[in-house]
Amino acid sequence: MPLTVGVIGPEDLVHKVVAVGGGVGPAQLLPLPYRHEDETLDVTAAARGRADALLFTGVVPHARAAAAGLLDGPAMYVPYNGATLLRALVELLRLGHDVSRVSIDTLRREEVLETLTEAKLPTEHVRVLPYRPGLTSRDLVDFHLRAREEDHCRVAITCLGSAFHALEHRTHAVRLAPSRHSILATLQALVLATAGQHSGDAQVALGIVDLPGGDTRLAEDIRPLGGSLAELPDGRRLVVTTRGVLEEVTERFTRIPFLDGLAARHPTAHVGFGLGRTAAEAEALARRAVSRARAVGDAAGVVSLADDVDIVIAPGADGAAGPAGPAGSALLARRVGLNAHTLDRLRELAAADPGGGLTAHAVAEHLSVQQRTARRILKRLERAGVAVPTGSRQEGRTGRPPIVYRVDL
Repeated sequence: MPLTVGVIGPEDLVHKVVAVGGGVGPAQLLPLPYRHEDETLDVTAAARGRADALLFTGVVPHARAAAAGLLDGPAMYVPYNGATLLRALVELLRLGHDVSRVSIDTLRREEVLETLTEAKLPTEHVRVLPYRPGLTSRDLVDFHLRAREEDHCRVAITCLGSAFHALEHRTHAVRLAPSRHSILATLQALVLATAGQHSGDAQVALGIVDLPGGDTRLAEDIRPLGGSLAELPDGRRLVVTTRGVLEEVTERFTRIPFLDGLAARHPTAHVGFGLGRTAAEAEALARRAVSRARAVGDAAGVVSLADDVDIVIAPGADGAAGPAGPAGSALLARRVGLNAHTLDRLRELAAADPGGGLTAHAVAEHLSVQQRTARRILKRLERAGVAVPTGSRQEGRTGRPPIVYRVDL
């Protein structure tokens, strides 16, 4: 069956995205328009169960849905980048407008200034209001009107439809729309990410439970996993399930619900899960996981994935990052398989731009590692529940827009 991608945004932009992206791979696009961005949450909530993934026509509706906790599946937004802005500026010049005094909302200040500089346009009288969570349409309108009165800006360039409609009768206003390239690149990235997640959900998950003796309640404990329980020749128990079920029951590998009970009933309790494309690969990873769990302490669980990723889960873990400071860093570092110094460096990077999010490119530059390594680090943090993908961002390079993560360390 083809993937269904729900497209959420104002009606005209939704129709544009559907028209441009209708032929992208196996995706079937489901238009989900709203009349005002205040309707974003209702439209997003109604999309649950109807779409495999969600594509927002801009950062504003995506950020609202993310803040409300409605994005529990693959979701991205089409970025408004420098190329989109440049196209609007060229059209304004063609119509004879002065583009040396403009006010621009939503886009990042650095991106705006870089675009204007490369086009050899002046920047000293350009005013920019970057998007940040909580900004409303009224805030954007006030910003543009203030720029007109105080800085004599001649044109207001906005990314929000409701702001444009409020401005168009009070000043010369231009509404940015995502480019064809941005739509196609983001949609392709979303389809690939969604297909990859669906494939990953079907991965084999094998668990080894190592206890010093028998346990009559273990079969009942693993019932939520919906799998089977068998005894290995060495007396340990083997649990068979799938990655999708395991990820849901363990709340994205942040807790093992029955580990507390095992720890209370036995002097030692070790659980190791391995995720693989084949049963043999999953079993090898499960054996590695349970060995790692024994090295952690008297009671522990470990989930082992490919690429040498081991996620350590202690009894009583609830998915939180833990207290700040060395003890909290050490606990989280042990859970995600990174050293505490690396986590401290990532914490510095996230604190430097709290609203912007992190990409693999930014992490690679900050840690002086390859982007492939940076992507693995972000995936480890995501599995530990402290990093959440919030969309994509075109960073001035060709190819697929990198995924942006909100990191809470």
